[in-house]
Amino acid sequence: MGTLYLVRHGQASFGADNYDQLSARGLQQSVRLGEYFTHKNIQFEAALTGTLQRQIQTFAGICQGAGLEPQALSFAGLNEYDSAAVIAAIHPHELEKPDTPALYRHHFRLLRDGLTQWMNGVVSPRGMPTYRQFVADIVGALDHVRKSFEGNVLLVSSGGPIATAVGQVLGTTPETTIEMNLRIRNSAVTEFVFNPKRYSLLTFNTLPHLDAAQYADWVTYA
Repeated sequence: MGTLYLVRHGQASFGADNYDQLSARGLQQSVRLGEYFTHKNIQFEAALTGTLQRQIQTFAGICQGAGLEPQALSFAGLNEYDSAAVIAAIHPHELEKPDTPALYRHHFRLLRDGLTQWMNGVVSPRGMPTYRQFVADIVGALDHVRKSFEGNVLLVSSGGPIATAVGQVLGTTPETTIEMNLRIRNSAVTEFVFNPKRYSLLTFNTLPHLDAAQYADWVTYA
């Protein structure tokens, strides 16, 4: 029986012109996670990432902390949905940068609404696959792991794909999947145990590498 470690990327650059870059804190989270894996003697038979920069940079940070060469299989199906396209599908007017608590909450209310409509086939965000195809791509990556490996596997992705993977294993509704998605913390670890036939959820959205007083302000969500 193997264990799949699904890791959400470290803190990205929310509110910046280019979100798809780790912040300084995001890199620290990633390196710290690599240190934790080494401390626990958790070694990986294989690693997978999406093709987004924040995912690749997170994997590189983990490898830096663990003293490993950053070698991973690349799966575009592990990329996050385009949140700007999702919001634009239901709110065509340009949003202000979410630099206040009120604007931040407004942004995520729109995102939740847009995701609900996309997942139910009501809207088709520009440049994005259907939700059915989004799920199929994630399931394809999970199937590859289940059929190809037997030990520990690291998968670095984003909140949407990880929540979708959990939703597929547990059989949750789209609404529950959205709520899981919006609560996954940066660099959080979710674990599946697997055999050639199926996956089972072991842990969800944990931060064992930040479970010390000196890392209390390292916990982030965006």
